[in-house]
Amino acid sequence: MELSDLAAYAEEKYHIEEQHKWADFPGFSVLNDPRTGKWAALLMRQWDSETGTEIQRCDIKCGRQVLNELKVSYLAPPFRMKGIRWVGVKFDETTDPEVVFELFDTAIEEGERRAFETGEKERGASLIVLEELKGLKGFRGSGKTYGETALPPADVVPKTTGTDTDPVGTVRHSWYDRIPPRIREMMELYRHGDGSFENKCRNFYVQGKFMEDYEDSAPWNGECRRYFTTYHDLNADQLRGYFSWRAHVRRGEFRRIPASLAYLYLYELLSGIGTDSAEDCLAKMKAFEAGYLDAGFGDPSMRGNLHRWTAEYAVVHGASPEYLTAYVGADLLQRDEALMKLHAPEDYTDEELFGALSLVTGGKIESSPVITKEAERGKHLLAEVWKDLTKNYDLNGWDIFTACFGKLKEFPWHPFANAVYYSEQREEDREYVLNGCRKYVCRNGIWTEVRYDDLYFDKYRVHAVVRAADRLLRRYLKTGHYLRAKKEEEWAQPYIEAVIEADRAAVQEAEKEAERAAAEAAKPKVTIDLSGLDRIRRDAAITRESLLTEDEKAEFRAEPQISENAGSVPAEPQAVAQIAGLDSIHTQILAAVMRGDTIAELIKEHHLMPSVVADAINEALFDEIGDNVLTCDGSGIELIEDYRMDLEDLLGEI
Repeated sequence: MELSDLAAYAEEKYHIEEQHKWADFPGFSVLNDPRTGKWAALLMRQWDSETGTEIQRCDIKCGRQVLNELKVSYLAPPFRMKGIRWVGVKFDETTDPEVVFELFDTAIEEGERRAFETGEKERGASLIVLEELKGLKGFRGSGKTYGETALPPADVVPKTTGTDTDPVGTVRHSWYDRIPPRIREMMELYRHGDGSFENKCRNFYVQGKFMEDYEDSAPWNGECRRYFTTYHDLNADQLRGYFSWRAHVRRGEFRRIPASLAYLYLYELLSGIGTDSAEDCLAKMKAFEAGYLDAGFGDPSMRGNLHRWTAEYAVVHGASPEYLTAYVGADLLQRDEALMKLHAPEDYTDEELFGALSLVTGGKIESSPVITKEAERGKHLLAEVWKDLTKNYDLNGWDIFTACFGKLKEFPWHPFANAVYYSEQREEDREYVLNGCRKYVCRNGIWTEVRYDDLYFDKYRVHAVVRAADRLLRRYLKTGHYLRAKKEEEWAQPYIEAVIEADRAAVQEAEKEAERAAAEAAKPKVTIDLSGLDRIRRDAAITRESLLTEDEKAEFRAEPQISENAGSVPAEPQAVAQIAGLDSIHTQILAAVMRGDTIAELIKEHHLMPSVVADAINEALFDEIGDNVLTCDGSGIELIEDYRMDLEDLLGEI
């Protein structure tokens, strides 16, 4: 910050012009109170010829107690002025403009208060004596080195009125007289207090309530760039312009105005200035977004701030959760929903659980061949893995959800932390539940947010579950593109294998049931009418008796001897399955290796080389197995036992 910034602030807000009173000391200037004529600040610029830089300092008449209240490096005892009312300020890159402006406001207000209380007449500022100027560097523009010299007192300069021609008398300025009385009364309400942000918010609320119904008709088209703007930060022209603009807004007419003043309107709504109820405030904030922001007015961050404040206002005032779901942020709500599903998986579908696992692990699982080739079954098995872990996993008393995502914890929550906000009433103890993973609690006027926090997430554990399940399910479903096992996933493998075995058993039972149903369906359906069976039997007996001789009748009555073993058809031996990419000879060799038979004669008979045979088989099986299944030492071929079960599934009985 530089002295010129302070001078510009004084001119903009108070119509105070920087006065260079001494021709011999061009580096010195003063800022006079516009209504009392007394000095509010002494500005000093000193040129350091050794460093080639200008040293900038000032003394402000804001009260020495500031040094106890504000522990900052750029504040010090006064450099030239005397008395407990003066404070020195060094201007460099660490100087906070907001603090300096506030000190200057204090100097103006304090001077006016003292003048009002004592009724004393204008007597000018104190005599300033520059001590030991002889050893100081020359001031900018002077080109001289000065000895010990006394600067003339302020009262050698005649006091002026608004016409600059009236004799010494009551100090008044025409610009001040033109300020509407209501605005002047509002200005008088400001109390500096301890200079805290809370004090600023309290002043804003008091002044805002006083001006709640005020309207003006003095348009203003200037610029204003400030943070946390309040009425106290604005000069008379800006205030009149703002209240004129606000009058149009309240009639539904939105016009462009500097963003700092548009924020002032939102601060009013948040603090209940110009609103009848919480619902009225929320409706007016929504109307502001539609009428002002959607028209292209405001700064880029205003919409985000408005959404944040809308959600916070809904919590603080107990409004419907629909305001939070609309404005709190889609990403946050999606994560909360995913955590709720993973916390109670039995209440959700396979599709919902798969979506939750995908979200908390970054979505990579969605490109797995388990999902792209076997979507319905793959999602079902992944969901079953998480359900099994939920039932059976135990890590020192923690279930799988707690091990992965921690427990609900309370964190400080500061609604409207980036706004000017004040409430007269003390917050009542209450809870605001957004969902099963997030709620807001107020106790003794202090808000906290209860939630699951990323800080306590064990992302490696939940990623291990999903990747291990993906790896084992690829082999089980024979999707190809197999993954290598990782040591950090070993703990999850038993749970996943249990799910796979249960699914395998269920599939086998389903196949048997299907076979039984098919066999039953294949049986011929015979319909017999038994109504005339007795008559048929009697007629057949009569016919038989009439046709047979006595010898034939005796033979017919003899019991026939039926062989119990009518013979059986031997089962056809099952052939070894043919593998794509392998001819019958290589398939026979692979089967022989798996049985442990000698293959030397078979290789010699077909004029083959063991290493070439092993490479050919490994290459043909790589897409299915994802690794070499045979090793060759130059003369013999051996099976890698880790892949025996996979090969048996491919080749069948051998």
